[in-house]
Amino acid sequence: MKNISFSAEIPLDDSYDVVVAGGGPAGCAAALAAARHGAKVLLLESSSSLGGMGTHGLVPAWCPFSDKEKIIYRGIGQEIFEKVRSGMPHLKKTDVDWVPIDAELLKRTLDQILTEAKVDVIFNALVTAVQGENTAAGKKRIRYAVAAHKGGLRAWGGNVFIDCTGDADLVGLAGIKRLYGDEKTGKVQAATHCFVLTNVDEHYYHAMPVQHAKNPESAVYSLARSHRYPLIKDAHFCHGLLGPSAVGFNAGHLWDVNPADPRNISQALMQGREIAHEFQLGLKEYLPEVFGAAWLAQTAPSMGLRETWRIIGDYTLSVEDYIQRRTFPDEIGRNCYFIDIHRTQQEKDTVEPGEEEAPAERYGPGESHGLPRGILQVKDGENILAAGRNVSTDHRILGSVRVMPVCFVMGEAAGVMAALTGRGKDIRDVDTGLLRETLEKDGAYFL
Repeated sequence: MKNISFSAEIPLDDSYDVVVAGGGPAGCAAALAAARHGAKVLLLESSSSLGGMGTHGLVPAWCPFSDKEKIIYRGIGQEIFEKVRSGMPHLKKTDVDWVPIDAELLKRTLDQILTEAKVDVIFNALVTAVQGENTAAGKKRIRYAVAAHKGGLRAWGGNVFIDCTGDADLVGLAGIKRLYGDEKTGKVQAATHCFVLTNVDEHYYHAMPVQHAKNPESAVYSLARSHRYPLIKDAHFCHGLLGPSAVGFNAGHLWDVNPADPRNISQALMQGREIAHEFQLGLKEYLPEVFGAAWLAQTAPSMGLRETWRIIGDYTLSVEDYIQRRTFPDEIGRNCYFIDIHRTQQEKDTVEPGEEEAPAERYGPGESHGLPRGILQVKDGENILAAGRNVSTDHRILGSVRVMPVCFVMGEAAGVMAALTGRGKDIRDVDTGLLRETLEKDGAYFL
C-alpha cells in the first residue's frame, strides 16, 4: 500500500471547554456532567444516535444496576435508567437487574437530556486526527480534535478532551501508547451482533423453559449442533421481551473482530446478519410455538465489541482489586458486576459447549470494589481523560467494568473532573476531595 500526503485548510472552533469523543453511556454521562457543572461541551458521535451499545448495538438489557441489595450505579446512570424504565409499561419500578432496553426510547431520552443541558452534539462525526504538543513535564497536551462528516473536515479545540470511543481512538491518534486485548496473547473477547425478532408469541414465550446456556436442555444447543445452522457455533444466548411481541437477542459469537481493519469489520457485520437469520430459522424449527411466525426485524447497526484497545493510566485496575474487594482513597464509584469474559475461539475450542463464557467468582449481596480515578487518567496525557470500555485495566477485570452501568459511573466522574480542571491546567490538579464531594452531591455511591 502506498502513502500519500496532502495539506488542507480546516475550519476551527476553539470555543469549547470540554470535547468528548464518543456518545455511548460513558460519553453521554461525561458530557452531561461537565455541562451541568458549567462547562461548554461538545460531544462528537460517529453514528447517528446517542447510547452506544444500548441503541446502535441493540444490546437487549441493562446489566444489573444493583449489588443485590441496592442500586450502586447512581447519579446520571440511574437517572437515565429510571427515565427509560418508566416509559416501558410492562416493567415494574422494582426492576433493577437485567432490565430490557427500549432502544428508541433511550435515543429520545438521551437527545432530550443532553439538549436540556445545552451540550452541543454532532452526529456522524468520526474523529480522524488530533493535534497536540508535548509539555515540559513530558506529557501530551491535545489542542484540537479533527473529525470528518458530510461537511468535510472540521477541528475543535478544548481545555480537556475525554476519550469515550470504546477503542481509545483519541489517545491513539495523539500518538500515545495503547494496549490491545490480552496482555499475553493479544487476543480479544468474542464479539456479538445483536438483533430483534418480532411477531413472537408472548404467551408461549413466557411459558417456555429457560432458554440459556446454563440450561443444558436449551434449544440453543440443538442449533449449535445442527448442520443446518453452521454459523451458530456455541451456546451464547441471552434475550428479553422489549415490547409487544418483540424480543431482543444478544446471541452467538464472532471471533477476532478488529474495528481498525475495515475489511475485517465489514465481513464480520455481514456474517453477523447471517447468524441472526440462522437464529430466526433455527428458533422457528426448535421452538415453533414461540417463534414459528417470528420476523427478523432488525440487526444492530454496530457490532457488539467487548474488547479492543484501552489506555495506560495512572493506575491499572487488576483482577486482584476485584478479588480483594479493594477500596481506594481516590475512588469515584463502585462496581459489583461479575468478571464476564467471552472466550477467544482458541479458548472456546478447548472447553465443553456452554462454557464459552469463562467462569468467574461472583460477589455476594452488598459486595463491591472501588473504581479509582487513576484508571481514567491517561498516564502520558496532561488534559486527556478516558471513560468506558477503554479505561486502564488488565484484560480480566475489563470483563467486569466494560458494561453500561459502570460506564455511566466512569463517564460522570470524567465529566466532573474535566469541568473542575482550570484553563491550561493538568487534570491531576483537580483536588480528589473536591471531586468526590461533588460526585457525592450529585448522587454517587461510596462505602
